[in-house]
Amino acid sequence: MTATLPALDRKLTLPGGIEIPLIGFGTYQLVGSDARQAVGWALEAGYRHFDTATSYGNEADIGAALAEGPVPRGQLFLTTKLPPAGVGRELEALHQSLAALGTDYVDLWLIHHPQEDGAGLETWRRLIEVRDAGLARAIGVSNFSLERLDELARGSRVVPAVNQIRWNPFLFDRGVWKGHLARGIVLQGYTPFRRAYLDDPVLVEIAEGHGRSPAQVIVRWHLQHGVIVMPRSARRERIWANADVAGFELSGSEMGRLDARGGTYRGV
Repeated sequence: MTATLPALDRKLTLPGGIEIPLIGFGTYQLVGSDARQAVGWALEAGYRHFDTATSYGNEADIGAALAEGPVPRGQLFLTTKLPPAGVGRELEALHQSLAALGTDYVDLWLIHHPQEDGAGLETWRRLIEVRDAGLARAIGVSNFSLERLDELARGSRVVPAVNQIRWNPFLFDRGVWKGHLARGIVLQGYTPFRRAYLDDPVLVEIAEGHGRSPAQVIVRWHLQHGVIVMPRSARRERIWANADVAGFELSGSEMGRLDARGGTYRGV
C-alpha cells in the first residue's frame, strides 16, 4: 500500500539501511478515542511513521489504532521513548512499551531526556544492547545538545541515529543543523507549529505566494533541509493538509528568508 499523499513517500536512510519517512505523525497529548481516531485518519491519508512515548500515556491507544488499521506492521515505522523513570531498568521499560503497543519491536527507541534526568552513557549502552537484541531496529535520543551527542559517541563508539528536538524556522540555528549533518545524525523536529509564529509576515508572504498555508510552508521547509518533521493534529482536514506539500517548492531565497527568522537555538 503506497502513501495517498506523495510527500509521505519521502524517506531518509538510517544506519543499517533502515528507511524512515521524512514526515511522521506526532501523538503528544492525543489520548483515548481522540488518539485512535486521529491515527486512523493519518493512516487513511498515508502516514506510515508514528511517534509516541511512554511519558505521553498513549502507547496502548496508538498500538490499538495501528492494529485496527489496514496497514501491515512491516510497512509502519513506530517510535517510542524511554522515560526518566525507566533509567536503570531500560529492558523492563521497553518490554512494557512493546506490550502496550502490541508489537514485538519498535523501529526507533529514543532516550527521551538527557543527563539532568539521569540518562547518560550507561543508559545509552543499554540501548545499544536492546538494538543488538533486535527489540529496536534503530536507537537515538531526544532533547540532546551536540555536546551530549559527542559524549555518547566517544564513550560507546556508537553514534545516535536520530536526535529529536523542537524545531521550526523560528528555532533554526545553522550551527546546530550543520552539526548534526557533520556527525551523520538525523535531525528530527517535533511540535513544528509550537513556538512558531504562523502570522509572521515573512512566513505569510511566502505562503500566499505559493497558495499554501503557513503550516504547510513550515513542513516544506523541514523537508528541504532534510529534517524529519512530526506535525500533530486531532482534526482530519489538518492531518491531510499538513502532509499535502508535494506540489510546490521553496526557492533558495525563500529558504534563506525563513532561516533568518531563527538565530541561536533555544529549544533544548
